[in-house]
Amino acid sequence: MARAAAKTSTSTGRPDIWFASGLRTPFAKAGGALAKKDALDLSVPVVKAMLARGGRPDLMNWGAVIPNLTISNLAREALISAGGDPTVPASSTIMACSTSMMGAFQAGGMLDDRVGRSLALVGGAEAMSRIQIGLSQGLSDDLRKFMEAKTGGQRWSALTATKLSDVRLFIPEIKNRATGKSMGEHTEDMAKGWAISREQQDELALASHKHAAAGWAAGFFDDLVLRLDEIGRDGLVRPDSSLEALGKLKPAFDRTSGHGTLTAGNSSPLTDGAAAMWVATAEGLKRLPAETPRARLVDYEANAIDLFNEYLLMAPAYAIPRLLARNGLTYEDVALWELHEAFTAQVASHIKALQDPEFLKTKAKVTAKLGAFPMDRLNPNGGSTAIGHPFGATGARILSQAVKELSAMPSGAHAIVSICADGGQGTVALLRRD
Repeated sequence: MARAAAKTSTSTGRPDIWFASGLRTPFAKAGGALAKKDALDLSVPVVKAMLARGGRPDLMNWGAVIPNLTISNLAREALISAGGDPTVPASSTIMACSTSMMGAFQAGGMLDDRVGRSLALVGGAEAMSRIQIGLSQGLSDDLRKFMEAKTGGQRWSALTATKLSDVRLFIPEIKNRATGKSMGEHTEDMAKGWAISREQQDELALASHKHAAAGWAAGFFDDLVLRLDEIGRDGLVRPDSSLEALGKLKPAFDRTSGHGTLTAGNSSPLTDGAAAMWVATAEGLKRLPAETPRARLVDYEANAIDLFNEYLLMAPAYAIPRLLARNGLTYEDVALWELHEAFTAQVASHIKALQDPEFLKTKAKVTAKLGAFPMDRLNPNGGSTAIGHPFGATGARILSQAVKELSAMPSGAHAIVSICADGGQGTVALLRRD
């Protein structure tokens, strides 16, 4: 699926769409500083702070990937709990790691000044410390029958019908249901297939930590991160990280072959956090503080690949060249590259694929000459390896960060923002500083 952001025209009246930076919580390692908060607890202070800045939005889209059985529409619950106007429609989106980026695209498609929709509040959260454990489906069915029973005999019948094999708990796992393999196992396959070395992965991880630490030291994150419970900074950034320290870590996913290269140091950590951003028309931007960083959405792709015949997290490598080719741009024409670091092996594989003529021609179906990838423009204030990766929040985090970075560049500068997602999917945005 791909669609260019529509220009305002007399034929359609559809406006240009803009992304504007929002706020997020500090990101913390699962089991750490934010461990007592669920997705709603993390979302509410962010939504409340966003409403205080921008007032009443015309719609809201929010999401979380890990389900909570007590909340069916996190967006609505977060809006109401934050004291928002209950007449604002709020919907929830789920697309694995692309959740809040897809939510931004969806919100952009709904904005229309003609019907009074010019500003949307978008974001998401993940509470990896508060994953809810469920019952097996068989045991759930029998317990429901027990609770609904009208007589003692019916209750006894429900209890005795329970199979011993059904008396177990269901613990959500971070793996693909269709393949049965974890994200890390899939990425180990990708690293081997694209010949990505442990050294390449560790070098990207080190750069992520160094850039994030420098960003915090320079004050870049000060107006993007909301203090929460006396926690004001991301807890995962390691300013003192080194290649020597990273090189001592043991493989995390392939521990038996002797060829595993993914470690806790070059993979994004399980993270708690929430993040928000604005999606607006030009009219909607007028309702935000003038100093709010903003960038125009030029074009985007939400795409999927055959996960049984391609590496699971490769979708953005197909989308990026198509996006640039149809907009007449090369890699060199893009001043900023914000690529989500689920694993640095995945980032390295994408970059290698983007420069592989055979991949571009036969898989991405792009014949345009795109040039060499500018590594010096990659994730200048750190990526998910260092900052953290709360699944539902990453889209809003990376877009807000990119918009702020782009807003400091000259007019006409472009940015690519990319996220890979479980299921063989991905989202990519092309932004421009106008």
